Amino acid sequence: MTSVHRPLKVVVAGPVGAGKTTFVQTISETAVIATDVEASEDIGKLNTTVAFDFGTLRLDGQELHLYGTPGQDRFSFMWEVLCEGALGLVLLVAGDRPQDFLHARNILDFITSRNPIPFLVGVTRQDQGRVWQPSDVALYFDLPERQVVGLNATDPAEGRGLLANLLELTLTPLLAPELGDTNPRSF
Repeated sequence: MTSVHRPLKVVVAGPVGAGKTTFVQTISETAVIATDVEASEDIGKLNTTVAFDFGTLRLDGQELHLYGTPGQDRFSFMWEVLCEGALGLVLLVAGDRPQDFLHARNILDFITSRNPIPFLVGVTRQDQGRVWQPSDVALYFDLPERQVVGLNATDPAEGRGLLANLLELTLTPLLAPELGDTNPRSF
């Protein structure tokens, strides 16, 4: 009898312009299903995701389904829907847009209060000058440094590395209680 491995669901969330669609498009091994439409308000870019982006990839033999969420609050109902049954969450923040960090924190709090899933924060645009470093973003979010990773969302190796890190932390038994860490938001 062969065992059936169900795909693992990972959600990619964050503010508008954080790199969610780019991240999913960069690492997906299949054509991405995207629900981008022309923005109806000034959000700093021409198109925006209104439902989700969907892509797939295999990582260490395990199939992953990637769901990128919309970044605007008016689509917040999709955050909850997409996170149902998710193994983990990647919250992306643009390292050169600290003005969006509060919104990113609100997205994270919204999702994790309804779906207490493990997460990593990915700080995008690390390939550009004048960006916040992951250690600084960790301080801002009051998270352990190991939970915040810098990346270029257009680099497949960096995207896969972030997902491998998330899976490692998610699938490894949590040691936090043994170490005296009582912060439920950390690993």
